[in-house]
Amino acid sequence: MRELDKLTLAEIVINDQRTAALFDKHRLDFSCNGKRTLEQACTESNIDTAILIGELKNLDNFSTVPENNYSKLSLTELIQHIVSKHHTFIKLEIPILSAYLKKITDAHKDKHPELLKITSLFNAFKEEMLMHLQKEELILFPRIKEIEKNCKDRTAKTKHSLTYLLAPIDIMKQEHDHADKLLIEIRKIANNYEWPADACTTYKLAFAAFDTFEKDLHQHVHLENNILFPKAIALFKNCLEKI
Repeated sequence: MRELDKLTLAEIVINDQRTAALFDKHRLDFSCNGKRTLEQACTESNIDTAILIGELKNLDNFSTVPENNYSKLSLTELIQHIVSKHHTFIKLEIPILSAYLKKITDAHKDKHPELLKITSLFNAFKEEMLMHLQKEELILFPRIKEIEKNCKDRTAKTKHSLTYLLAPIDIMKQEHDHADKLLIEIRKIANNYEWPADACTTYKLAFAAFDTFEKDLHQHVHLENNILFPKAIALFKNCLEKI
């Protein structure tokens, strides 16, 4: 078995979901950039690898609770989880975040003009993200379900090439990367979501909600980039080889 520092961030989170919160704490991207080894990620972020490994090995004292082993779910089950939990969360939270932003920007933009930039970035994010969810639910996810169904039915033959699956997956991954960059920029402008001394209650609620929203998106993208997409591709390749 490889040493912990030689495992990728994605592999570590797949093995134990509790590690996702620890990586979020250290701002280590395990979703879009999950293919980096722990050692590489620590070096890039100027984090002491030995200290982080110690924290990972001490997870019994960590405050999070491990979730299901998503890698054991069928593709259809995993899609259902992603849509019901993460897609629904995004659709519910975006209007709330938009309302918070409008309220605090109207009230505090003179003293905190950075709120105008945050609003602009978030407006771009929400427009792209809502379209992204629609493309997943109407195009990519039905294709993955279709492939899983046909591969289970040995008498069924696919008339599609691997591009049928790879093309939309590549687009979704590119969009994940761009969404992540937008949220990173928002976090940077928002001073890591540390609200200013003159922040009102809504200001504090907005920044806390943004922090929660970003962490949920990391989990969401991780499930797709590092579990759902690789499993779907591997299954389809295996089916094509048997035709």
